[in-house]
Amino acid sequence: MTEPPTYAPLILTLAFDPETFDRFDGLRRRHFPQNLNLIPAHATLFHHLPGERERAVMETVATLARAEAPPEVAVTGLRFTGRGVAFVLASEALSAFRGKIATQFDAHLTAQDRQGWRPHVTVQNKVAPDIARALHADLQRDFAPFRFTAPATRLWRYLGGPWEERARLPFGETA
Repeated sequence: MTEPPTYAPLILTLAFDPETFDRFDGLRRRHFPQNLNLIPAHATLFHHLPGERERAVMETVATLARAEAPPEVAVTGLRFTGRGVAFVLASEALSAFRGKIATQFDAHLTAQDRQGWRPHVTVQNKVAPDIARALHADLQRDFAPFRFTAPATRLWRYLGGPWEERARLPFGETA
């Protein structure tokens, strides 16, 4: 008897406009430990959607995203995480969109994805606390809140460290 195939989980993130991506990813490339920086800057919507249901996840997210205008997202501050630094995000529209997806996949959500969602972009992680504290202070000194409009979501397959992009699912009706 053969074992059923195992499927790596799917991760859903927010896509950034090019300028915002360059800003976050540039900081991540400079401050994230190089040997651990296997993925680009991102804001995670879900850490673990069912990998064995990739087509259903893709279709559900695509349908829900098409029905939504691209959400405006506020970058409201910085968070010191103890061993890293993250930019804090806020968006009622994005939170509502995430809630719709959570409802669709409720039976498949992990504890991490069920807990309160605190959207952020991590630009440094897994460093000594004094290094993280110094970067937080440096970034905080020049920080000014800003906004961006998210064009899409990105669906990834987790590969034990690196991720493989499976789809880019845009917000708004396609022409």
